[in-house]
Amino acid sequence: MSSPLIIHPDTVALMPPAYMGSIDYYATLASHATAVIDRSLRYNKRMKSTHRCDIVDTHGHMQLTVPVEKPFRGTPPSWNDVKVSTHGLWWNVHRVALESAYGRTPFFEYYIDRFLPFFQADRFDNCLLMDLDCEIDAVVRNILGIDTAIKYDLQDIDTSLIADYRNMEWDTEVVPYYQIRQAQHGFVPHLTILDLIFNMGPESPLILKKMMK
Repeated sequence: MSSPLIIHPDTVALMPPAYMGSIDYYATLASHATAVIDRSLRYNKRMKSTHRCDIVDTHGHMQLTVPVEKPFRGTPPSWNDVKVSTHGLWWNVHRVALESAYGRTPFFEYYIDRFLPFFQADRFDNCLLMDLDCEIDAVVRNILGIDTAIKYDLQDIDTSLIADYRNMEWDTEVVPYYQIRQAQHGFVPHLTILDLIFNMGPESPLILKKMMK
């Protein structure tokens, strides 16, 4: 039986890679029976979602950034060539920021242990950014019960069936949900999927379903 989140069973979502992708990203991905996460996209330093996500803490909107090593010059590199930098012990910054922003949310304690392995220093020796993104993505999809079939290249894909979202123009509606900082900052849309998971827990898929047109 297919997931109730799937409303586009006959098209393939072509997605950019994303670091702890946005709620809009996952609503779009979950609405398709198949998705291709294009790790071969050409490296573009202006494409921030591959190594940056948005949260809300006590001071308001905040961006968490994974520093990356610049690819070698020569042949135009893809994001698949980009390595994670260890600059600034960023994994500690991200872990502490998530604890500060979401430590008192209803479901933080139920899910944070699933993500803590991604904030350990010993995993970033020669680590590819795309590997980090895809491993976190697998955990997120498991938590949300997203059973979209995930591929990482276009082999055996009928290109006439592709819905291309690599420009990050999501076909989603803004659906307000409970946010722990809402009394201070109002409802803030388009945050990382972790905002939805920590605040709404098992009800998160219901929000994703409402977001799709």
